[in-house]
Amino acid sequence: MADIKRFQTGARMSQVVVHQGVAYVAGQVADEATPSVADQTKQVLSKIERLLAEAGTDKSRIVMANVWLSDIGRFAEMNEVWDAWVSPGCAPARATVQAALARPGRVVEISAVAAV
Repeated sequence: MADIKRFQTGARMSQVVVHQGVAYVAGQVADEATPSVADQTKQVLSKIERLLAEAGTDKSRIVMANVWLSDIGRFAEMNEVWDAWVSPGCAPARATVQAALARPGRVVEISAVAAV
């Protein structure tokens, strides 16, 4: 049986789970609820980078990302930050949808899956 490593684990969930060389990052939201999709996206991507490092990998090894926006009309604003952040030549598969987010004031949530 392969080992499962969990990072930043609470009663409800872990922020990252690593199994068989794959890191699964839970959906991340901004710590501060600002009205700016760009600012929140920067916060979220920074959190993802730190979690990936804790799991022994980095953003260049992301293979899949899911993005949830509270308003799909702000897709371009989020993409501007994403495009500047993603490792050149290493763009992962990605899906983006509009959804009501669970935390008030949060306008973007992102989860990622990366090779370790």
